[in-house]
Amino acid sequence: MIVVTGGAGFIGSSLIWSLNKRDLKDILVVDSLGNDEKWKNLNGLSFSDYLEKESFLDRITQGGPLPDIDTIIHMGACSDTTEKDCSYLIRNNYEYTKELAIYAIRNDIRFIYASSAATYGDGSLGFVDNEDKLESFMPLNMYGYSKHIFDLWAKSQGLLDKIAGIKYFNVFGPNEYHKGDMRSFVLKGFKQVKDTGSLLLFKSYKKEFAHDEQKRDFIYVKDAAKMTLFFFDHPEINGIFNVGTGSPRTWNDLANAIFKAMGADPHIEYIDMPSDLKDKYQYFTQADTSKIIAAGYTIPATSMEDAVKEYVTRYLMQGYGYL
Repeated sequence: MIVVTGGAGFIGSSLIWSLNKRDLKDILVVDSLGNDEKWKNLNGLSFSDYLEKESFLDRITQGGPLPDIDTIIHMGACSDTTEKDCSYLIRNNYEYTKELAIYAIRNDIRFIYASSAATYGDGSLGFVDNEDKLESFMPLNMYGYSKHIFDLWAKSQGLLDKIAGIKYFNVFGPNEYHKGDMRSFVLKGFKQVKDTGSLLLFKSYKKEFAHDEQKRDFIYVKDAAKMTLFFFDHPEINGIFNVGTGSPRTWNDLANAIFKAMGADPHIEYIDMPSDLKDKYQYFTQADTSKIIAAGYTIPATSMEDAVKEYVTRYLMQGYGYL
């Protein structure tokens, strides 16, 4: 059986959808459904069972009944980059991941987990997924730090040759509707254009970047799922790997792709950045994908324009359709 934690979430549900496309349905979904509407991401997906995340953890740590597990794909986490409850992030993103990793190693279970590009901090040290440089990274927010310290722990325990960690860059696409302020700019921008005809982008506060030239590595969720499942297909490949396109694009490029997909004339306004974000904002990200390519991954990423067009026309303009 395959366990997908965070299986009702954005990337987790996309992974289950991708597994189903392979006719794989012996899946245990682990999540915390709470009061939001991420349960809708599970509609139409095929899986064997569902457990709340605390019930799953209790069974792992206290010896409760569990099926014969082959793989744990651990996507469950609080991904809110503005979360200020550090203790919650440590419990949820660090300690929980440690428990799952220990259980997986002890029971010879394949373990794939979500790290984050937020661990790289401001990017001044680059975005190379080289475990030798882990100690030098300085995340800009507590979310990034909660991911970073698990990477460090896994390295200190000698586990990075036994498990696979995925540093996701800016993922967008269907099934992110429940994420509130953490929804991608494509979804937020679609709603802005639909409601007002305009898009709002943050001004730049660094002289080396014009207002429209901050860059991010935007990757479509279907591509992120394919790259993640590469490690499911190749359990012999371990370590920390970037998942992105390797081709950063400006926010202006992304905004224009949204207008084009909606058939609307571009109208962009630049607004002040909230003061609490100014010191935590990444002006540039670019996944160095040479490591995953060297490992054997060969599928090209969807172009940003094609990915935005599909997301907007097939999903957002159809009433926020699901995978």
